[in-house]
Amino acid sequence: MSTFPEARRWPGSEWLKNHPRILESVYIFTERLLKAVWPLLKRVSPRASAKLLLWIEKPVKEVLFNCRMCGQCILHSTGMTCPMNCPKNLRNGPCGGVRANGHCEVIAEMPCVWVQAWRRDAEMGMFGGEIRRLQPPVNRTLQHTSAWVNMLEGIDSRTPP
Repeated sequence: MSTFPEARRWPGSEWLKNHPRILESVYIFTERLLKAVWPLLKRVSPRASAKLLLWIEKPVKEVLFNCRMCGQCILHSTGMTCPMNCPKNLRNGPCGGVRANGHCEVIAEMPCVWVQAWRRDAEMGMFGGEIRRLQPPVNRTLQHTSAWVNMLEGIDSRTPP
């Protein structure tokens, strides 16, 4: 068995990930809500607001997506599948070692994250097809920060130094 760390899982989280349109709807609602309330939260207390969002974001994403808190979430662009779960941390598609059964070359018992992402992307509505967009490299300085705050502030779209 692999030593690759696995997150705690909510019962049904795999079922939910295999129905990405539901997650896409939640994502769209959350993004709109955050964009609406962020200016007010930021005015009241930017630091406390950022901590609050991280306090909510971290456990939810860890349980649902085995989130690594990269600070640059692209779930909506990868079929609601976190590419950071790839042992190679590949962000723009699978490596050349995907096994014939669709499993990872590094961890043979693990389905390839990118095989799952491509399948789930095909089921997405509004964001379907975004998996074809080239993603910038991960900015490691954002590790363990809130992707929501980084998105709201435009930090996540900057190319790393």
